[in-house]
Amino acid sequence: MENNFEDLIESFIANKVGVSENFLSETLCENLKANLIALDSESSMKTAGVGNDGHMFYDNLIRNDKIYWLDKKHNDSFENEFFEKIEEFISYLNQSCYTNIKSYEFHYSLYEKGSFYRKHLDQFQDDAKRQYSMISYLNADWVKKDGGELLIYEEKNNHTINPTQGKTVFFKSDELLHEVLTTNEKRMSITGWLKRG
Repeated sequence: MENNFEDLIESFIANKVGVSENFLSETLCENLKANLIALDSESSMKTAGVGNDGHMFYDNLIRNDKIYWLDKKHNDSFENEFFEKIEEFISYLNQSCYTNIKSYEFHYSLYEKGSFYRKHLDQFQDDAKRQYSMISYLNADWVKKDGGELLIYEEKNNHTINPTQGKTVFFKSDELLHEVLTTNEKRMSITGWLKRG
């Protein structure tokens, strides 16, 4: 397990973008994906907005994915297993890198064919609590023609990351502009933020 954590931290230190190919187990990915698909079939996934609290608005020219917020109160065993992994990673991160992360928030994210999320930062202008962004992908058998890559912009070397199942990506929420390129197949993930406060 610590190897997965070190994969994220070491690649983050080297490249500003941490990547672990197998942060989540195949079994957990399949169970979380089944949850997401069930929620979508029940129309529980909701159109994602842009902004926060009183500044929220909806613009399908900026993003057109659907989300569902995870919560321990739902008492779902697979989501709780995911939370346990995140909490262990936060503990490891705080001990090894003195990051002072105190909380987190995550949601399922579903991009239907033709969906995207244009270039953006993950930290709000009026709220700096989000420190690190984390995305865990739930897409088995993903190939290049399926699209939906995460494109992270940097001055010298942009990163293009395929959303393959089990992979987790980790980066500073206030530093790196990024976007989700148009997907040609259904694209699923758990997306969230590690927060101070």
